[in-house]
This record gives sequence, structure tokens and C-alpha cells, in this order.
Amino acid sequence: MIEVVSASRCIRCDICVRVCPADVFAKDAEGMPVIARQDDCQTCFLCEIYCPTDALFVAEAADGPIGITEHEAEARDLFGVYARALGWSRGRAGGSQHDTTRHLRVAQV
Repeated sequence: MIEVVSASRCIRCDICVRVCPADVFAKDAEGMPVIARQDDCQTCFLCEIYCPTDALFVAEAADGPIGITEHEAEARDLFGVYARALGWSRGRAGGSQHDTTRHLRVAQV
């Protein structure tokens, strides 16, 4: 379930708003995405995966809000943790650093 949007990390690109299939987000007066319908979150992680600045934390296996603050999420290095676990980062497709067959494919060329 979506828990935190970091005001300090967010660049207001609206990617999270656009990729969310459950329409969980709204925008405040300054254009900052805010969690408007948290209970509608499907925990699909699309918002976290596509966020270019790791400004989101989605709690895995949460039946409801866990009540974590931005400060707590930052201290525990939780922003973008799911995306990192998949191997997503700038300039690299998800999981590519774990793909052992890429060495074989490069050798075949």
C-alpha cells in the first residue's frame, strides 16, 4: 500500500499520478502529488518503479496504512526500495544486473 510521497525528493513530474491504475493520487495547489485514496491502492508498485527520483514508498503486504512518516522512511532507506530490489535504476532495465545470460549474448555477437 502506498505510504509516503516525499516532498523533498518529488520533482512533480506526475508520472506516479499517470501510472496508477487505482487513481490513488491527487495534486495539491503546488502540483505536488498527494495520497488521496490510500485504501484504493492495489500495491502494484507502478508508482514506485517509475518514479525517477525514488520519492515514493509502497509498503509490501500491508493490509492497511502502517502510518510511517517521511522522516522514518528516509532514515530506513525505504524510498524506492522495491524498484531497487527489481534492479531498476537510471539507464538500466529492471533486473538486468542479475541477468547472467547477457554475457553469453554479448559473446555471440
